[in-house]
Amino acid sequence: QVQLVESGGGLVQAGGSLRLSCAASGRTFSRYAMGWFRQAPGKEREFVAGINWSGTSTYYADSVKVRFTISRDNAKNTVYLQMNSLKPEDTAVYYCAADYGGSISYYPGEYDVWGQGTQVTVSS
Repeated sequence: QVQLVESGGGLVQAGGSLRLSCAASGRTFSRYAMGWFRQAPGKEREFVAGINWSGTSTYYADSVKVRFTISRDNAKNTVYLQMNSLKPEDTAVYYCAADYGGSISYYPGEYDVWGQGTQVTVSS
């Protein structure tokens, strides 16, 4: 089972960009579908983006389509979330998650492993 560590969060002004990274330990990273979720204070955790094991298929929440891009580098055991044109409503803790042998899912319960999260704050 992999372990996940997110990085790249921070404070940015509206309209700015950030790139989140999620580094995975272990040699089976390429067997996992990966997802990014976020959780704002007082709200439920929500799906942001997902990518299949090979990187050939991606899905996005409607709220981030066009602005965010998920990608992965299996040689580096890392998945990325490039976030452009950030809005104050994107402020949340962002989590990466891994689903062993699965396809991309919108549901947090489908994922087997979670990172600790990284805070993204977008000021207006």
